[in-house]
Amino acid sequence: MKIAFLSDIHGNATALEKVLIDIKEKRVDKIFVLGDLCFRGPEPQRSLDLVKSLNTEVIKGNADEWVVRGVNKGEVPDQALEFMNKEREWTLSQLDQPSIKYLTNLPSELKLAFGRIKIHAFHATPHSLFEVVLPYESDELLIEKMMVEEADIYVYAHIHRPYIRYLNGKCIINIGSVGLPFDGLDKSSYMLLELNEGNFQTSIVRVSYDVDKVINQFKQSDYPNSMLLIRILNNAKL
Repeated sequence: MKIAFLSDIHGNATALEKVLIDIKEKRVDKIFVLGDLCFRGPEPQRSLDLVKSLNTEVIKGNADEWVVRGVNKGEVPDQALEFMNKEREWTLSQLDQPSIKYLTNLPSELKLAFGRIKIHAFHATPHSLFEVVLPYESDELLIEKMMVEEADIYVYAHIHRPYIRYLNGKCIINIGSVGLPFDGLDKSSYMLLELNEGNFQTSIVRVSYDVDKVINQFKQSDYPNSMLLIRILNNAKL
């Protein structure tokens, strides 16, 4: 059985389409989506429509929460608060009411079992949509913050920097970002999990997409703070 975990689309429907083509070519059986669907991209509605068309389980990310209720003081640097709320307002203006209701009602975690393999999936940490846990954190911190439920595989997103580590016989994976990678490689990222009679194999898949097309979408739109997003897309770094 093949399972794909993807996340952090951030309104980049062009990238999402390429990832879904790659997933289809790999004959993946099941897809799960770990949040951040619309905010900070040029095509929020189309991105959300593509996700909904998958008819699969989707959880909420911090950016989905921001779209619903705004960015609060303390959640981003003070100097970013005003312009990020302007971006949020623009995103909200592009979405229809059913989409806003959809984002509002998303759950915050997935607890999955495939035979003997148990998976706990969440956006940032099991208890927060916002906390940042980076790839180089200590084993002790990862165990304390991320492995709070009994599972064999822990899957999260949020930091846009994919990695795979093994701790105490458990596997922890960050699946990176479909629409806005931060690791210097301008390719979408998702995780492929292959299960076979109680055994599993994990891999991070990178997929090329037309970055220039997305940059031009920003240039041709009235998206606030578009130059920052263009710079991130060009460099694949925050």
